[in-house]
Amino acid sequence: MNQVQSILEFNRKFVDDKEYEKYMTDKFPEKKMAIVTCMDTRLVELLPKAMNLRNGDVKLIKNAGAIISQPFGSVMRSLLVAIYELHAQEVFIIGHTGCGMAALNSDRMIHSMKERGISEDVLSTLENSGIKLNKWLKGFDNEKDGVIHTVEIVKKHPLLPPGIPVHGMLIDSTTGELELIIDGYEK
Repeated sequence: MNQVQSILEFNRKFVDDKEYEKYMTDKFPEKKMAIVTCMDTRLVELLPKAMNLRNGDVKLIKNAGAIISQPFGSVMRSLLVAIYELHAQEVFIIGHTGCGMAALNSDRMIHSMKERGISEDVLSTLENSGIKLNKWLKGFDNEKDGVIHTVEIVKKHPLLPPGIPVHGMLIDSTTGELELIIDGYEK
């Protein structure tokens, strides 16, 4: 049985047994928070448990490294939707220890792309179109700097309403311990 068949088989039982009922909520975050965090597999259950979050409490936005690299990209747009349309009143940027984005090597990743079938022509076309892959695929020097950088992008965004606290935290990806890096309540 492949992954798709396995998932669909489980899902039929999940729906038939009405297991979804314990997750029912609406689209508005109960705790009025939006969180940008990393897509790291260690955080899937650890982060919500470490923060006492349940289904329906927050808007959770995940990407590689919890980084907002484009002020007008999809992550920032998601944050603004959470604030203006879904009534989030605080933003949390939460990085984690041992993040792969701290060790991301753009040259190695481009080499891997070539090994998996992406042609030199495609890479050249992107470069000639103004897409600098080495810059686009760059991570950060350390996890705290990544959080600080992203908090600054959010705080300085021209469409962020005044008075929205933007917090920066780092979670230990083993223990779940949270470290406050930037307290958004402080001016």
